[in-house]
Amino acid sequence: MASFVHTVGHLVYRFDSLKEVMAKASPARSGDCLAGVAASNDAERVAAQMALANIPLTHFLNEALIPYEADEVTRLIIDTHDAQAFAPVSHLTVGGLRDWLLSEEANEDSLRALAPGLTPEMAAAVSKIMRVQDLVLVAQKIRVVTRFRGTMGLRGRLSTRLQPNHPTDEPAGIAASILDGLLYGNGDAMIGINPATDSIASICALLEMLDAIIQRYDIPTQSCVLTHVTTSIEAINRGVPLDLVFQSIAGTEAANAGFGINLNVLQEGYEAGLSLKRGTLGQNLMYFETGQGSALSANAHHGVDQQTCETRAYAVARHFKPFLVNTVVGFIGPEYLYNGKQIIRAGLEDHFCGKLLGVPMGCDICYTNHAEADQDDMDTLLTLLGVAGINFIMGIPGSDDIMLNYQTTSFHDALYARQTLGLKPGPEFEAWLARTGIFTQADGRVRFGDNLPPAFRQALAQLA
Repeated sequence: MASFVHTVGHLVYRFDSLKEVMAKASPARSGDCLAGVAASNDAERVAAQMALANIPLTHFLNEALIPYEADEVTRLIIDTHDAQAFAPVSHLTVGGLRDWLLSEEANEDSLRALAPGLTPEMAAAVSKIMRVQDLVLVAQKIRVVTRFRGTMGLRGRLSTRLQPNHPTDEPAGIAASILDGLLYGNGDAMIGINPATDSIASICALLEMLDAIIQRYDIPTQSCVLTHVTTSIEAINRGVPLDLVFQSIAGTEAANAGFGINLNVLQEGYEAGLSLKRGTLGQNLMYFETGQGSALSANAHHGVDQQTCETRAYAVARHFKPFLVNTVVGFIGPEYLYNGKQIIRAGLEDHFCGKLLGVPMGCDICYTNHAEADQDDMDTLLTLLGVAGINFIMGIPGSDDIMLNYQTTSFHDALYARQTLGLKPGPEFEAWLARTGIFTQADGRVRFGDNLPPAFRQALAQLA
């Protein structure tokens, strides 16, 4: 195990392992302080960043942060590493990789080709020595396009997950939120419910309800009920119409065990979803959620900093060719990301690292009510991620999830981002919005239609 040294004036900073220099190079966040792995002060942090910048990328292939023998995520990372894809940057240091990523040579094609050659630890390392503008600039070069019943990730597009959660899974309440979201142009990434109960009967009922809505109104989107992957497998075995297979994942074997999963279970869920052949444009069908701090909160981080653990989760995700991956950035709470500044930085890191590794990244731009953050912070992160080319964000009535009790982005926040940055929904969904009259297009600008679409007007009349 190598040690790394950087001298500032008469002070010599020594870091005894790659794990230590990575942790101490991380921008300040409460989770790393809680874990006891953070730099003791800004001077040590800068020294660690300088030492990290000088480490050759090849070193990451020789020193595992979590031992190969002890962790199946490490084994996945090493065993699937593409040496040929890595070759163009194999001579570089971490700092050299940063310079190359910022150069014109790093374009959409070269970055797509590079993705299988980078390990999560390499991506995490280079993010630690990048400014916010660097994270935005490089991420916006990268497009990760996926397809199921719609197309996600194209340049000039911003999609949304319509999240119609209800504290009792009451069908009328869920339906009202879905209608509200659709009328704001939300829902092209998917219509996805976090269920209040995880009973198989309830899950199946919700899946059937979502499928009925999508079929009745011929909406080019996909549905998901965010239940455990084994419950989704059981629903598939029962013949229930299921589009996307969901699971929360983390970056270590031990943290995934806390979620009741391993790579074999995920493979079983992936194959079960494929067996239904419900995708009309493609078969990207896994939906994963992640979040900085999940491994630490389960005491399953092995002394690795939380951002590097998070990035390792993207290696798990990309193995299953997902349709969407969502970093729920501020959901775990201020113990891990204390304030708006830390949440903003983490969201940009996650998006950058995921895209660099070839993962179709979205972000739940969110915070809990006991964090030192507010909606202004979320507006800042939303705008930055929109510029950075994020695949999708959340759309929730009024920004307030009344089932999960946290603050996120609303239906109208997506309108703001699309109008301000000149972005559109996914192409199939955009065409559906025009057909139904929800949106009209004049002078190259998307506008609301003048009237409630006839199909929805009829449905509301039946409820009256």
